[in-house]
Order: sequence, then structure tokens, then C-alpha cells
Amino acid sequence: MSDIVVIVLNYKTADLAVLAAQSAAAAMADFGGAIILVDNDSPDDSFQRMTELVRSAEWPSHLDVQVLQSGRNAGFGAGNNFGIRAGLEICPTAEFVYILNPDAQVERDAISALVNYLKTHPKVAIAGSWVYGETGEDHCSAFRFPGLASEFESSVRLGPITRLFKKHILPLHVPETSGQVGWVLGASMLARTSAFNDFGLFDETFFLYFEETDLCLRAYRAGHEVHFVRESRVCHIGSVSTGMGTWKRTPAYWYQSRWYYFSKNHSRGYAIVATALNVIGTALWRLRRKIERKPAPSAEHFLKDMVAHDLRALLRPTPDATIRAIGVSSETSLQTSVD
Repeated sequence: MSDIVVIVLNYKTADLAVLAAQSAAAAMADFGGAIILVDNDSPDDSFQRMTELVRSAEWPSHLDVQVLQSGRNAGFGAGNNFGIRAGLEICPTAEFVYILNPDAQVERDAISALVNYLKTHPKVAIAGSWVYGETGEDHCSAFRFPGLASEFESSVRLGPITRLFKKHILPLHVPETSGQVGWVLGASMLARTSAFNDFGLFDETFFLYFEETDLCLRAYRAGHEVHFVRESRVCHIGSVSTGMGTWKRTPAYWYQSRWYYFSKNHSRGYAIVATALNVIGTALWRLRRKIERKPAPSAEHFLKDMVAHDLRALLRPTPDATIRAIGVSSETSLQTSVD
């Protein structure tokens, strides 16, 4: 029996997080390990609420279920790193780490499908699920890595350009077969514990967005593969804690993550060109929409905010990209109110 550490990172979605953990527990009948619910310093009563719900719920006796408080909201990557380190201290024999969004529900065989896939594909370090919405609609579950061509294609939104750059289109949506992709959604992601020793945990410079893209790119550059697994299905409400689907104005952390991803993994010059292509593409799209007398729905002040952020970023050094090791940090505290 393989041991798995499951991480459910919560921020103001306590009830959903416990439901997500319960769905994972039901899918772990054939696996040992631990389920770690991490509260990322929510400003509400999430920690107490999750503690109460976990205490009152029934859990499989072979699983260790813990509610932990990270003590700070340093973002998705930092919160999951806290959970991974704590989980591996609780269950050091874990062969896999499974990251599950708090607003997701795994189907009964979703985790076993990912585990079986990794066991039969030794080159694969990270595997992601087929993610769908509450009403059954497919979510984009697999992607190519972002680049200059994808920045222009996605912003200009013009058929001939899309056909010309078809090999660079960022979203792969739901691939027809399981297999290698660039990166997969962090909403449902299984990774080999041993592989983290090769490429590290999440880069905590990212607060939100691009962190799983960066993780998968580092896995690829370290000689591993990232695969999408159709046989693993997960229902995802999507953006409950971040509110991405309802953004009126794109938050600063999205621009920060985008700039850092390009400048860290390519170069600052590459990041400048990526922004320029995005600006040109978006401007052309808006002009076309104006000529067609159609609205151009997008977040308010998107171009202005992106250009202003990137100009300021040029005046600052790129943050240190050193990836923290998998070993338990001296700052990791296993503060828990669950016996």
C-alpha cells in the first residue's frame, strides 16, 4: 500500500475545504498516509470552523487527518509548501504528495488513477486530472508553457493568427488521450515525493498564479515529465477564494507573478518583449472590436496596469530564485487543534 500526503489549502472556504478533504479520504481506501488541511491565515474563523468540522466527521481509521495553521498568508505556493513539509513530517513514508483545491471534489477513483499512472510511467514526476465544473462543463486542465508566441496569440484573438500559431496556443483544454503536456492545474496534482529533491517545492516568490507553471517547468528542466491523466476526474467550482471569474480589475499579484515567471525562467529582456507583444495584440483586438462596434470585455485598465507594473519591475532586481529544499523548515510549526 502506497502512502500519500494530501494537502488541502484553505483561505476563507472552510466548509468547502473539509468537503474536499472528505472526498479525498473516500478516494484513499487503498492508500495510507495523511490528509493535511492548512488554513492560510484566513481573516475569518476558518481554522476553528475546519477544526470543529473535522472533529465531528468520520474519517477512515488508516488515515491521519490534521488541521494546521500556517500562521501567514504568503500565497498558494508557500501555503502548500507548509503543508507538504508538515505532512512529510507526520508521514515520512509518503511516496506521493497530492495537492487538491478546497473548492474541488475528487471522484472515487481519481487519486488511484493518478497513482497507477505514475507507477507505470517512471519518467513522470507530476500528473494532473481532468477537471470539470459543477454543471459538467470541461475546464482547461492542461497547458503548454507560456512564451512569446502564446502572449501574442492569446491577446490578439484573431483566427488567422491562431491557426498560424496553433502549436503555441497555451490551453490544451482536455487532451483526447493521457500523455505529456507542459503543465497541469494545481487544483488536482499528484507528485512523486522523491522528485521534489530534484527540482524543489513551489517557489514562494509567486503569491498566486504561475506557481504551478513554474514548478512543472522546473520538473521538465530537471529531466522529468508532466502528464495529463484523463482517467482521473475532479469537479472544481473554481476561483471561489480568489474571485478570478469576477475580477473588475486585475490584482497586482497577477502582474507580479507573470513578470517574475518570464524574467526568472527566461530573462528580463524576454519579459519586456512578452509584455510588448501582449500590448500590441490587445490593442489590435480592441481596435477590431471597436470597428465591429462590439464591446471588448476585459478587466478595467488592464494594459495601463500591466505596463505600469512592468516598468516599475524593470527598476528592481529580479527576486532570488533559490528554491527551498524539501526538508522541514525551522519555521514550520505543526500548530494544530485536532487531537
